[in-house]
Amino acid sequence: MMMRVIWLISGLNRRMMKILLALALIAYIASVWGTYTNMRSIQDGEMKIEQRIDEAVAPLREKIRDLEQSLSQKYPPVKFLSEKDRKRILITGGAGFVGSHLTDKLMMDGHEVTVVDNFFTGRKRNVEHWIGHENFELINHDVVEPLYIEVDQIYHLASPASPPNYMYNPIKTLKTNTIGTLNMLGLAKRVGARLLLASTSEVYGDPEEHPQNEEYWGHVNPIGPRACYDEGKRVAETMCYAYMKQEGVEVRVARIFNTFGSRMHMNDGRVVSNFILQALQGEPLTVYGTGSQTRAFQYVSDLVNGLVLLMNSNISSPVNLGNPEEHTILEFARLIKSLVVSRSQIQFLPEAQDDPQRRRPDIRKAKMMLGWEPVVPLEEGLNKTIHYFSRELEHQANNQYIPKPKAARMKKGRPRHN
Repeated sequence: MMMRVIWLISGLNRRMMKILLALALIAYIASVWGTYTNMRSIQDGEMKIEQRIDEAVAPLREKIRDLEQSLSQKYPPVKFLSEKDRKRILITGGAGFVGSHLTDKLMMDGHEVTVVDNFFTGRKRNVEHWIGHENFELINHDVVEPLYIEVDQIYHLASPASPPNYMYNPIKTLKTNTIGTLNMLGLAKRVGARLLLASTSEVYGDPEEHPQNEEYWGHVNPIGPRACYDEGKRVAETMCYAYMKQEGVEVRVARIFNTFGSRMHMNDGRVVSNFILQALQGEPLTVYGTGSQTRAFQYVSDLVNGLVLLMNSNISSPVNLGNPEEHTILEFARLIKSLVVSRSQIQFLPEAQDDPQRRRPDIRKAKMMLGWEPVVPLEEGLNKTIHYFSRELEHQANNQYIPKPKAARMKKGRPRHN
């Protein structure tokens, strides 16, 4: 009997053990499942949070991507030149009207270009599309101070060229064209570079010969309101040939006639920009005198091509670069009024002091020795320039500011046609 009782108790213990083991197993499984489900819920929650973050951040990522694309510099196409063909070229006044177009050509031709400008009339926006390019460098520097740099060619364009600008500070104009030219000639001598001087048709003054060829000595008033520019350029030419004869410096001299095109300063006071702005804004086109004075206008791309051809030629004597197609100021005013389709009237004002009556280049030398002549028709160039000024006015209108051409700051006389 006792043995039976013991057997029953041991059987119960085994069942209890099994039950306990089963309960323990169930508890373990429940614990594991709970942990698993908790982890899944946490993961699901995390995934939902990440999804919401991604949804919120996605527009920001797109904006950042768009910003990166807008900030990534896209340069105009540039040729590759080997070391022996690639030149290190300095352009003084390279952020100005003509200088910036020359910069474009030389950069796209594959050369290394350094632009020097004090931004008196030049603007950084004229060359900003090259900033950051490995072949380009921009230096804020006044050529009246010496410059030490290693270059192969120097295009010396630094000087205000419009009457209001060069008459605003005549002493500074003289310093730029004399001391500045001396500094550039000194640099050319030190490093063995070739220098091209951007001279001007103003060296002929109010000419007594027509058309003007390079042999004509000119008819200039040395104490007139424009003498700071006219005589400054004449002295600059003298300096070039003194350095050539005494020091063996290679020089090229371009006598530049009236030039127009995009990037002209809106307030420079020259006849092209004045007439176009006045026509676009519905203001009277101001003609000084009777308007019978003649000028010959070339588009800026033609001039730039001529400068590069002259620099790389063997011609050391002065060369006229201009358009021999002659027009009166009155004809030009009517043409611009027609192209703009403007209702502006033509207003006649008293004639300016020392205003040249006739101006037309003889370009036979450039044709024969450089194979150069203007190719852009006058109306085509004017339409491009009108489009440029129209866009400039639109930009300024959006900023609620539209400047008007300022008169030259002179004690006597009036701005002249140039």
